Order: sequence, then C-alpha cells, then structure tokens
Amino acid sequence: MSSAVQTSRSQLLETWQRSWPHALEIWSKYTRLHDPLLCVSQIEAAKEGLSGSFAMIRLLDKSVVVDLETVTKLGLEGYALEVLAHEIGHHILAPATVSDQFRLLARMRKALPTLERHAPMLANLYTDLLINDRLKRNHDLRIDAIYQRIHASSSAQPQHGANHVWMLYMGIYEQLWELPQGSLGGPTASDEHKATAGDAWLGARLIRVYANDWMTAAGRFASLLLPYLVEDEQYPIHMRHFHDTESAGRGCEPEGGLEREQDEEAGVLHPADDPLITGEPAHIPSTSETKSSHSQGQQREPFEYGELLRAAGLRLDEHDIAVLYYREMARPHLVRFPTRLANQSKEPQLEGLDPWELGDSIDDVDWLQSLTQSPRPVPGVSLVKRHYGQEIVRQPDRQPVDLDMYVDSSGSMPNPMVSLSYPALAGAVIALSALRAGSKVQVTLWSGKDQFLHTQGFVRDENQILRVLTSFFGGGTAFPIHRLRETYSVRHATDRPAHILMISDDGINTMFATDERGHNGWEISAQALGKARGGGTMALNIPQNWSESNNRWAQQAFADIKRAQHEQAWAVAPVADLKDLLEFAQAFSRRHYSQQPTPAKGKERS
Repeated sequence: MSSAVQTSRSQLLETWQRSWPHALEIWSKYTRLHDPLLCVSQIEAAKEGLSGSFAMIRLLDKSVVVDLETVTKLGLEGYALEVLAHEIGHHILAPATVSDQFRLLARMRKALPTLERHAPMLANLYTDLLINDRLKRNHDLRIDAIYQRIHASSSAQPQHGANHVWMLYMGIYEQLWELPQGSLGGPTASDEHKATAGDAWLGARLIRVYANDWMTAAGRFASLLLPYLVEDEQYPIHMRHFHDTESAGRGCEPEGGLEREQDEEAGVLHPADDPLITGEPAHIPSTSETKSSHSQGQQREPFEYGELLRAAGLRLDEHDIAVLYYREMARPHLVRFPTRLANQSKEPQLEGLDPWELGDSIDDVDWLQSLTQSPRPVPGVSLVKRHYGQEIVRQPDRQPVDLDMYVDSSGSMPNPMVSLSYPALAGAVIALSALRAGSKVQVTLWSGKDQFLHTQGFVRDENQILRVLTSFFGGGTAFPIHRLRETYSVRHATDRPAHILMISDDGINTMFATDERGHNGWEISAQALGKARGGGTMALNIPQNWSESNNRWAQQAFADIKRAQHEQAWAVAPVADLKDLLEFAQAFSRRHYSQQPTPAKGKERS
C-alpha cells in the first residue's frame, strides 16, 4: 500500500473520529455510547461482522461499526456526521433494544404473508425513515444529499429493470422533505407512476403521524409495501448498502419474543384504511387500545419463534432455539429460589460492655469487670454494664433430593422443535426448579430400547439438560430398561436420595418387560426405587378414571400401572390432556423443591 493511500486513510479515520462527539450531541448532550469501530478496510470490517452495508449497529454491546473503505467507494467520505448520527439513532430511537427489534420484526412478519423473509429489510427501511426524517427536520443534516449521490451513481449503471420497492421508498423521502418528484429516484409525475406517488404520500403521512408511536404503525408500513414486494424479485445493490440492522440482534439473549402481543393482529392495516393518516372518519382501534404492546397474548410455536430470532440476526440451529424457547417458557413457572429464615436464640447473648451512667439501674453494674478496670468506681468512666444481644441461629441445611427423569419421545408425543411440547415444557419446569433447590438432575429421553439420549449422569448443567429434553425420536414405544438398571447399579447408599420421575402415557408399562439380559423389568424397577430412596412418580397421559376404564386396548397397560402403584408404591398422576402436564409440573416442583410445599390438588397420588 502506497504512503499516499495510507495518509488518506489516516486522515479519513481522524475526520470521522472527530465527528463522533458532535453526532452524539445531536441526540442529546447526555447520550453515552463507546467510540465507534471505524474499520479502514473491508477485511477489518468483515472481522467485526459487517459485510454488504457500509455501516451497522450491534445491540449486544451498543456498538456502531463503519466500513470506511466502502464509504469511500460510495463517495460518502464527507458525510461522517450524517452517517454516525444515523447509526446512533438506531440505538436511541428505533429499534433501540433487542426486545423492540423482536417486536418490530414480529409485526412486520404478520403483515407479510408468504413473504416473511423480507421483514428484516423492511424493518430496516422503516426505522431509517423515522431516524432520517428527525435528523433532517430537526437538525438539517444532509441526509437527502446522501440519497442523491446514491441515486446518481446507480443511474449511471446498467439497470435490470426498475425496483418498485426502492422507488416507493425514495418517493416517501421526497414527500417528507418536499423535494421534486424523482430527484432521489422516487416516482415521477407520469401517469405510469401515479399509484406509486399516492402510496408515497401515504407512507410520508404514516411516518409523521406515528413518529412517537412507531411500533403501532410497523404493520401498516409493511402492508403498504407488500404489493411492491410481490413485483420485485430481488433488491438492488444500493438498497443492501443501507441494511445496517441486518445483524443487530446477533449474540443477544432473546428476551421478549416468545409471546404474540395482542396488538400484532390489529396492526395489520393498510395506511389507506387508517383515518389518522387519511383524515377520513372511520373506526379503528384507538392508540390506547392498540398500545397494549406489553400485554400478554398467545405463545408462539417453536418454529415461529426460531424464524423470528433468525430474522433478528441470531445464528442458531433449531436445537439451540428449542433450548431458548423452553427455558423462557419454563421461567414463570419455576419455584422461587430457596431462602432460609434466620431465627434468633431465645437466650440473650453477651456481646460486650458499655459505660454505666448515672440514671441507669444499679442492678446493671458488672462489678467484677468494673473493679478489674479500676479499684475506684467512677460512673461513666470505670463503671461498666453488660451489653446483651440476640444471636442468629443457623438452621440446618435441607438435603435436596436429586431428580432422575425419563421422558417419552415416541411417535405419540409432539416434536419440541416444531410445536409446543408439554412433556418437554413440564420436564424443563421440574428440572430447572430442581437445579434452583441445589439438586442434580439426570434426564433420559427415550422412544425405543435403542433410541434414547441422556445427560452425562446427574448434572447441574442447565444447557445439557434442556438439549436432551428438546430432542426428538418419534419412533415406537419401548422403554430402555437397561438405563434404569445401569443408573442404580452404580448408585451408592452414600449418594443423595433421588426421585424417579416418568413422563409418558400408557406405553410406560414397557418398562416392566424383560430386558436384553433376560432380567425381569419388575425386579429392576423395584431395585431402582430401593436404591434411589426418594420415591417414584409416573405422570401419564391417561384418563382420570383410568383405574376403572374398560378400554380393552389399554387394559393390560392399566393393569400394569395399577400393580406398580400397589406393589412398588409408584405415585401415579393421570394427566388427561398433555396441557395439564404444566399444572402437574408446578405442583410437583412445589412439593419436592420448595421449602414451603403446596398440596398437588389431587394431580399426584402417593
């Protein structure tokens, strides 16, 4: 690299660094963000995760990253203040937080049936409009000059056909800033672009009307652009240069994307049908009705939750997403963290000596200590009295019971990575509650004798436990009896007691069959309960009146379950609907892993 090029890059870097404090002050003199990552080359920018665009934000560490080499290629070297103030706007105004980014994408996706893949780009265009309009109107920054430069450079290149989304988008800016039609690449005054010009007016009105309530209007903006997305097969290259929130959520903890908010559906409205935009009288939900943005609605399915996380830039496979999903689903149902009451002793405890003053009771004088200090008792000087207090008595530690859980993953159970699986959710609630209480947990997921997955023994690794719970087999039903046998063949009397929990249906009776060594399953079950010393529970998806059922198909299974209940003292909790497993999980967790257990309301019988 020549010295002239190095000097030029150094000067550019210095210029952009000097612009940063001014860019912060544009938003507020109290704005605090750490210095931007100004990359002098595309290689350096790529190491920071920036590619395609010339700038980006990271919500994880509140960073702004700029690729100065691409900035130079686009001829934007002189717009440091505009670019940096814009990127700061994403941290201050929209989306500002990863939670709001998830909420924004959810609303966009709701308004784009079959075209949900475009939600990240539209969310970026929408927040750019909000930020740029504020910077242009309130601070007179040269945002329009940036788009004019991009329009001029793109007009000089061979075109593969007009991009209708970009034309509408530029038309909205022209309307907002009262620029001549077509000056930024928006629709011209010709009859051909008359409809697009009308939609540009609606878009500009939307930005102004909902400037302070932009989340409510996200679905309206997507509805406006939906017909144009149908016409365009791909984005022009200059649109991708502005995609600075593509990976905004990467690395963030996905809080707030689990539940569908009640106003997501109501927000899917074309701006032409919104009287706040058009001025025409009509009834739509008021701001107070639609602004219930934090009200709880129905939970998303795991696959939908995963698509939302990927749209926000998180690079996760479906198993990682399932772990996050069930952890967040389980969190509201966990037992509280254990607390220990600090009782005080009944007898007062000597803590020290205080001076005896005139007016104190003569009975309080400690004559031995007073005369030891001086043979002449002087009140307030050598006369002392004893000071008593209450000593904190430490309660004996409660010994937590370990958990050995076996979860059915046969074809009769749902796949946790695709749809909400109540067996997986119940397992997560119980396992995480056990971890809170200080217990260790072993989880075995099973379908057939050779189809099983388990943790590495009794562990306290939350991720390892959830990865097992959220896996899936979907095969036939045959309990892996050898897992029970092997677990308790190495369990010693000095180990903590363990509670054995089975989550299944009437197929649980396969655990009483003969194992691969010819051993009787009944004997293995009895030996396991004896060595576990913590009891056993079967949470089974069977009718509440299973013990009186005449179902000939399940007659043998019910007979085996009844025998296990009476001969081996298994506690049987019938769950007629898989959804009821959640209630069972809460009751079970309170009973076994809370210091103040609550009765299980008949869901678990000993």
